[in-house]
Amino acid sequence: MLPLKTSRLILREATHDDAAFVLELLNQPDWIQYIGDRNIGDLAAAAVYINEKLISAYERSGFGLYMVDLAKTGETIGLCGLVQRQSLPDPDIGFAFLREWQGKGFAREAARATLSHAYQDLGLKRVVGFTLPENERSIRLLESLGMVFERQVYIDEDREACNLYVPAEEHQPAA
Repeated sequence: MLPLKTSRLILREATHDDAAFVLELLNQPDWIQYIGDRNIGDLAAAAVYINEKLISAYERSGFGLYMVDLAKTGETIGLCGLVQRQSLPDPDIGFAFLREWQGKGFAREAARATLSHAYQDLGLKRVVGFTLPENERSIRLLESLGMVFERQVYIDEDREACNLYVPAEEHQPAA
């Protein structure tokens, strides 16, 4: 159960105190490029985002995207967790980290803890992942988690097709 702890990280539910972090993360160029511009321009908008997207997901689904803090310092460096979308039958794993914390294995560590939580604590039967076809870092991470490309799907009406990744053990190649 939460908080989730790894050797270097603590994953916890978001609070309104996380507004400055959310404002920074959601305005990074790679967030805007690969996830989309959420028009979060100030702390008030970040607080609304936390309430409407993060806290409401915990209440609605029993899970959501969690803040990722460094265990040693408590500094928040990213988001990682599960999202239940209306357009997908299964929850998907999501992750995003501030630029200075990318490429250091934190996303993989947080994602593994999230998947363990999903299957062991929440009793979920299947978690998928998706990303834009050009997001090579996310593709590598999903593959390192044991997921394989299944097909392209449309997640949001205003977005292009995304690659859907499923757990490798249930992927059946087309005959």
